[in-house]
Amino acid sequence: MNENKVEDVINIIKDMDTKDKLRLGICLTTSDWANILYNKTEIYEKFDTMLKKEDEEYRTTLVNFTKYKIVMFTMAKIMEMERTEINKITLYLFNCLNSEFSKNFIF
Repeated sequence: MNENKVEDVINIIKDMDTKDKLRLGICLTTSDWANILYNKTEIYEKFDTMLKKEDEEYRTTLVNFTKYKIVMFTMAKIMEMERTEINKITLYLFNCLNSEFSKNFIF
């Protein structure tokens, strides 16, 4: 049953646009409760830089992430998970965003 929770969240992430995926990544890396195994600071900086390139609002103003309902819903689902499940989601999100951005730079 635990794998179903991870799969459900991954399916939600698959349906998100790139900006929402980046917002979710930023929320995950700035949350103290997430306790992910990976270097949170490095991942945050990468997501922050990517989102600044993609979203002018994020680049120019202080953004309240609570107005992005899908991001908050996904964060709530992730909060119910164990550490290993959260790390699976984080790794999927990181790999998904890396592949999306690497496609943009192929000539």
